[in-house]
Amino acid sequence: MFCKIARHEIASQIVYEDDQVVAFRDVNPVAPVHILVIPKKHVPAVTALDDKDKELIGHIVLVIKKLAQETSVVEDGFRVVVNAGKHAGQRVPHLHFHLLGGKAMGWPPG
Repeated sequence: MFCKIARHEIASQIVYEDDQVVAFRDVNPVAPVHILVIPKKHVPAVTALDDKDKELIGHIVLVIKKLAQETSVVEDGFRVVVNAGKHAGQRVPHLHFHLLGGKAMGWPPG
């Protein structure tokens, strides 16, 4: 499904896009700011990354920082979540980062 979003085959609320990544609002947000950042390149999970993906992951982190600034969650804080595998809650087999903010969040998550 995320590959189709990256190719604009499925409509989504895209908030950022460049040649490497797409960021869009989650359809079932758990926080006022809930943005998913995905690589356009299909990577099934964080466990599928290797040395050649270092620049991509660095780029994703910088995009997350930019989006956190643009959504004004930097001052109060935000969370970045990456789930890996079914026991962690990964429902879509495409690497994705959740940017969550805009409310106080407890730890550990439920």
